Amino acid sequence: MNLSITLDPWQEEFLSTPGDKILCTGRQVGKSVICGIDAGEYAANNKKKVILMIAPTERQAYALFEKTLDYLIHNYRNLIRKGKDRPTKTKINLTNGTKIWCLPTGISGLGIRFLTVHRLYVDEASRIPAEVWTAVTPMMLTTGGNSILLSTPAGKDGYFYDTWMNKDDSFKSYTRFSVNSEQVILNRQICETWHELQKNKALEHLQRERSRMSSLEYAQEYCGEFIDELRQFFPTELIKSCMELKKKAKEEPPSRSSEKRYLGVDVARLGGDDTVLFSLTENSGHLTELEMEIYTKCYLTDTIKRILNSDRKHNFTSIYIDDGGLGVGVFDPLLDHPQTKRKVVAINNSSRSLTRDDDRRKRLLKEDLYNNLLYLMESGKIYLKESSETFQSLKSIQAEYTSGKLRIFGNYSHITEALIRAAWGIKSKNLNIYIEYN
Repeated sequence: MNLSITLDPWQEEFLSTPGDKILCTGRQVGKSVICGIDAGEYAANNKKKVILMIAPTERQAYALFEKTLDYLIHNYRNLIRKGKDRPTKTKINLTNGTKIWCLPTGISGLGIRFLTVHRLYVDEASRIPAEVWTAVTPMMLTTGGNSILLSTPAGKDGYFYDTWMNKDDSFKSYTRFSVNSEQVILNRQICETWHELQKNKALEHLQRERSRMSSLEYAQEYCGEFIDELRQFFPTELIKSCMELKKKAKEEPPSRSSEKRYLGVDVARLGGDDTVLFSLTENSGHLTELEMEIYTKCYLTDTIKRILNSDRKHNFTSIYIDDGGLGVGVFDPLLDHPQTKRKVVAINNSSRSLTRDDDRRKRLLKEDLYNNLLYLMESGKIYLKESSETFQSLKSIQAEYTSGKLRIFGNYSHITEALIRAAWGIKSKNLNIYIEYN
């Protein structure tokens, strides 16, 4: 095994441990890197095996798959088949007969039932729906294979939590690894690939996160702790009940009727999440998903062009953008553009005038946006397309009460952030919001 990185002690122990393993960690500790190495070594040294890597969404599943492929390229290049059997985004074929599959689970796991598996890797395991576990656990019934579960926690329920907490006969085969982000950074040795400057920057980042987050959120996200006080904001069954629209093989052209159309935009943080455009149509007090577009590593100028193109296609009644942070770089040009200047609305947590002539100001809270979407879902007034990305984003939203105030957050929230803004269109028409600038 030729590694270009220096492993942390817990990573060395993880690699040397056989059998079923469960990895409960804080964020950015190197869990997907070490699981990629683990999978690559198993694939290279075992003939005619089937390895399956799954995660709630395609992007999440591919992250671990990509690290495995990278490890194989650098250490076992001659084992990777070429030509028509060369690697794809879902499959790696090796000359020893071993295959590595990468598949998203979706909402039900229906698309992955066809495999018999010798080793299973489940990334973001705490976010996997119960129906998916029903689909995947029988895959190793006849092979005696092993499961490797890796995730940050997400509340005290679900298969991942049960596996971590229960040590009876059903789960006693698992070796448990608990990894704290702070401890990893503090204990990581300075070497060729890890410099003092990197260590100091990482510690500064953790300090910023600690001051930005509540103590409970920080404990979950960076200390890898299961927190009972953190609750899922949108119940899983409620999310499923709203996903009534089947995706068509080819989307039909938009209707040019008098329906109102709203676009919500979540602009990615610099080097961070994806930029999302989420559009809804309103008809008789009900909202229906029109289109969702996700862009990775998107420049602000490209985001502006895509919003303009989407508006030309759908002729939106209103376009809602968070103008805080990088969002202002998208909002201001759209406010000046003749096509969108009468449509674009800044919608965030800052104070806005209710009417052009009214000096009183209303603070539009984040919880107002989220509660509006929750109400629409509970009252059956919003219809969404079946989408594992949307499902996981809504499912990732958590809430806690701190000092009598509701705090809402999520680590996969960019789709939901765009959706809550688009959904506000059904309510904001009654407010006649007018934005004043000094």
